Amino acid sequence: MNKVPAMIRIPENPRTRFAPSPNGRLHMGHAYSALMCLHLSKGGEFLLRIEDIDLGRRRQAYVEAIFEDLAWLGLTWPEPVMFQSERFDVYRAALDSLRKMGVIYPCWASRRDIRAHIESLGRLSDWPVDPDGALIYPGLYRDIDPGRRRDMMWEDTNYAWRLDMQAALALAEQKNGGPLTFAEASTGEKNLVDAGVFGDVIIARKDIPTTYHLSVVIDDADQGINLVTRGMDLQPATHIHRVLQALLDMPEPVYFHHDLIRHDNGERLSKRAGDIGFASWREAGKSQQDLRHALPPPFGA
Repeated sequence: MNKVPAMIRIPENPRTRFAPSPNGRLHMGHAYSALMCLHLSKGGEFLLRIEDIDLGRRRQAYVEAIFEDLAWLGLTWPEPVMFQSERFDVYRAALDSLRKMGVIYPCWASRRDIRAHIESLGRLSDWPVDPDGALIYPGLYRDIDPGRRRDMMWEDTNYAWRLDMQAALALAEQKNGGPLTFAEASTGEKNLVDAGVFGDVIIARKDIPTTYHLSVVIDDADQGINLVTRGMDLQPATHIHRVLQALLDMPEPVYFHHDLIRHDNGERLSKRAGDIGFASWREAGKSQQDLRHALPPPFGA
């Protein structure tokens, strides 16, 4: 990643947020991230946001468990809490703005279609992947005839919206007056944005007018977040987010990407992997101080 000489610091009046998804119980990695947000918000404000755009996996019981677990951990936050599921109209309006800019297009290709197309080219083994390990989209519907596109949209609404990254980057840099960067407070450096390595990412799906990339930049801007605190696994996504921020004329926050809590074998904790939630500490009769001491610095040993 290209660096720009700088000395990035935490904002004087930090306003940051912890934004879990209610699709499972919080685990130790979440505890560390929430406490890091609180730690870095000293002199400012700590917010809680529920990122529940995945309606199929959202469970009210998990929403209530998030509040319960974080309260036991000693965290407090201002009300009302923002729920992304209540903001689809806001995301839809931003999506319409991007459409009018000419930087998004509808795509009917499934993951299976994409893989089959790449296989048909005999390129699966050497096809480029993005920083998350996904195959770069081969542009199947990027440059189709406008008339055909209109007909397809009329006949089949089962499409997602992709960001035309080349066009988006060009317009974002034009609006920015030069190359984009993001400020990383965890290292004190500025990083040059290289969103092209992701290809044409999906920013809205057929049944939901957003994805994480679009909703997170809108919500951070609307909540006045000037310090985005999250795990290092999400740092690559910042390249996409800076492009969207520039396109939508949103302020640029400072970022702090912290280390991840991992198993002894090096794998990061994950709800999908069934990692035990930190509620088990409470059920075992241990205190929140016990949990804090079990975490890496600046909380534990």
